[in-house]
Amino acid sequence: MTGTKKLYVKTYGCQMNVYDSERMAEALGADGYEQVDTPEGADMILLNTCHIREKAAEKVYSELGRLKPLREANPDLKIGVAGCVAQAEGEEIMRRQPMVDLVVGPQTYHRLPKMMEALGRGEKALDTDFPEEDKFAHLPKDRRAKRGPTAFLTVQEGCDKFCSFCVVPYTRGAEVSRPVERLLREARDLVERGVREITLLGQNVNAYHGAGPEGGEWGLARLIRTMAAIDGLERIRFTTSHPNDMEDDLIAAHGDCDKLMPYLHLPVQSGSDRILKAMNRKHTAGGYIRLIERIRAARPDLALSGDFIVGFPGETEADFQATLDLVAEVGYASAYSFKYSPRPGTPAAERAQVDPAEADDRLQRLQALITSQQRAAQDAMVGRRVSVLFEKPGRMPGQVVGKSEYLHAVHVQGDADLIGRIAAVDVVESGPNSLAGLLV
Repeated sequence: MTGTKKLYVKTYGCQMNVYDSERMAEALGADGYEQVDTPEGADMILLNTCHIREKAAEKVYSELGRLKPLREANPDLKIGVAGCVAQAEGEEIMRRQPMVDLVVGPQTYHRLPKMMEALGRGEKALDTDFPEEDKFAHLPKDRRAKRGPTAFLTVQEGCDKFCSFCVVPYTRGAEVSRPVERLLREARDLVERGVREITLLGQNVNAYHGAGPEGGEWGLARLIRTMAAIDGLERIRFTTSHPNDMEDDLIAAHGDCDKLMPYLHLPVQSGSDRILKAMNRKHTAGGYIRLIERIRAARPDLALSGDFIVGFPGETEADFQATLDLVAEVGYASAYSFKYSPRPGTPAAERAQVDPAEADDRLQRLQALITSQQRAAQDAMVGRRVSVLFEKPGRMPGQVVGKSEYLHAVHVQGDADLIGRIAAVDVVESGPNSLAGLLV
């Protein structure tokens, strides 16, 4: 392909999709595409989709409908659908929306350049395999573009847990961990390009067991400790974790690895053992609470985040009250809560559903409790000194914004040359979604 063409990527869903979008843009960059910020004037539009929430596919079809005028204005415009909806829907996307030229699943986007050759011949391209080869080994190794101070790095993909509500094992496949040496190389490359904080990603990131450089398998804790030795890398985070994979060594790392930030996202989903069993979570509420106690013993100032589903099939008021009790006992710095939505093909979708009005009421009650905890945790930061990695200009003139070690957004009055640096900040005010501070 000669000349530079414009690529617009729209990303839905999780941080892993953000990482995947970056890698897809790099793969297409080798094919002459340069990424742009708006779809207008683009030569290729790629929707990187998520299948977790209800009506995910319908939202994609709606977005495709909104792109029709751009296609009519430019018949040469290529439109692709990637990610988990692509994996789940496959040929159905092209059948329902014939203007789609390319459909690629999350495990095969390393084949994008080959698929673009088919488009160049006027053919359509579809690939939703679960290939044997490691896609990361086939992606461009030279990632020279300058980066912001934070970056995602996928270390593990897929899921073997088969929670009864979740479609991830069907769209992302079985659990696979990337080799240690490749991850260390990619981390060093990110740091060379300006990154100071890396968030390690996986559907079950703490299930990571990657091939070590000298044989054997490494767990996530060993990977984190080795990555912490990279000069210039100042902060490490990881998400999303499963309670059953929180090994002793990883718990210990929260206490003895200074570069591992004191923030942990550890979903529990429900406080009712009966519902947890129906969800196929393979842990109990009591076991989760004891686990949190052990982690907090290692790192007392840990900020904890979680996920909750209300209105799961069969959930009673007593089951829901057990969730409220667990939230009250644990105390979350932040949490995400959702009303159960059936995902086609998952076991829970076939069960009798909770009355929607009752589920709505429960969600509002849970969110009120979580919001009060989140507000209290944020207010408690006033008067404390935090360490802030500044990432971008703020909304107000002369303002810069970054994240504390606890993942709170913090803004100060300061110069743009703070961006990319870590500085001590005294917190003076707690707002609805951020903290205001003074540079020390």
